Amino acid sequence: MRQALIIARKDLLIEWRARLLLVRVAPFALLVLVLFAVALDSEPLILRAAAGLVWLAMLFSALMLVQRSFDVETDDGAVDVLLTGTVEPAQVYLGKMLAAFVQLLALAITLVSGAVVLYGATVGADQLVLLVTATLCAAWGLSSVGTLYGAVVANMSGRDSLLALLALPVTAPLLIAASRATEAAFGSQTIDAASGWAWTALLVVFAITFSAAGAAAFGTLMESDT
Repeated sequence: MRQALIIARKDLLIEWRARLLLVRVAPFALLVLVLFAVALDSEPLILRAAAGLVWLAMLFSALMLVQRSFDVETDDGAVDVLLTGTVEPAQVYLGKMLAAFVQLLALAITLVSGAVVLYGATVGADQLVLLVTATLCAAWGLSSVGTLYGAVVANMSGRDSLLALLALPVTAPLLIAASRATEAAFGSQTIDAASGWAWTALLVVFAITFSAAGAAAFGTLMESDT
């Protein structure tokens, strides 16, 4: 696990110096929320769709972050060096997933805050635990599947479009579950807290499944690419 933490720290330092999250991803995600607010132009409809819009913006932003992470690694051959050294492929995967998770969690906090400000979404004290848990699990799931499919397309031509084409269908269950759990946390009249926790449990299953699959397959995927 120590090696994974070192790799995560390396990726986060690269991101801190490049400022991709602050300069490109976060403004893009917030702009998505603003544009939907203008396009829908109906307060009841906006409140109903707020949770889904947050996670739709998160999904597209996650693809940008993962693509950037693997572009940096493949351009200078850093992944190849790691995999041919003493670092286990599973540790490389876990490190990159952890770095993506930290960035996505920061973005999720920003977007939920944006939904509160722009859409008037409210979170009661009793729904706060549900919101935090669902956000953590959804960010974990997005980082796990994003890192896995980032490895799949890392050395393919046209990887910018391939990542979205491969990952978007797979993340559909996560998008639905995260949206419904967040909707329950926002106090929607159409779904109660108990259902929100059920959707959160699905997020946990999704995240564990893809984390295990990614850790097991990462080395093989990168070797087959090279």
